[in-house]
Amino acid sequence: MPAPTLHSPRLTLRPHVMEDLEQLCDLFETDRARHMGGPIPRKAAWRWIASEVGMWDLMGHGAWGIETKDGTFLGQIGIFQPPHFPEREIGWTLLDHAEGKGYATEAATLALHWAWDQGFETLVSYIAPDNDRSIALATRLGAARDDAAPLPAGETTADTVVYRHAPDTDGAPEAYA
Repeated sequence: MPAPTLHSPRLTLRPHVMEDLEQLCDLFETDRARHMGGPIPRKAAWRWIASEVGMWDLMGHGAWGIETKDGTFLGQIGIFQPPHFPEREIGWTLLDHAEGKGYATEAATLALHWAWDQGFETLVSYIAPDNDRSIALATRLGAARDDAAPLPAGETTADTVVYRHAPDTDGAPEAYA
């Protein structure tokens, strides 16, 4: 199953293209990837991102590229569950030039609506405790901290906090009826 293309007033979520992976690998090699275990060497980052793209065929969900209506690539959002994740996660990363403009909220809202339409009952976001921007986004989306949620294999509460998203708090279509 290829990634579906989703639209909002300013953004398109679409299947990744090779140029996206190159830009994301550039990002992962920097300190901006510190909340994801980085900086991450290019070879490892490429494999990681490619696996998130491949999840669409294997699992029916995965990574989308985020771009503006004029085609400017902004970053990635996706629904992931690699083998070491106990639950499906919605996660995001933006390139430096895209931060602070509301793009992450808009892209996450699109992805969450898609998930709820697919019948997902819950998603989590695994976030580094010092990643204030991602915690703020999860909270803005309606997610609540869930200290009882299982953590990814090998991680502790010093590494990861869990925020839980649910259709009734994250803007399910019924909320707008």
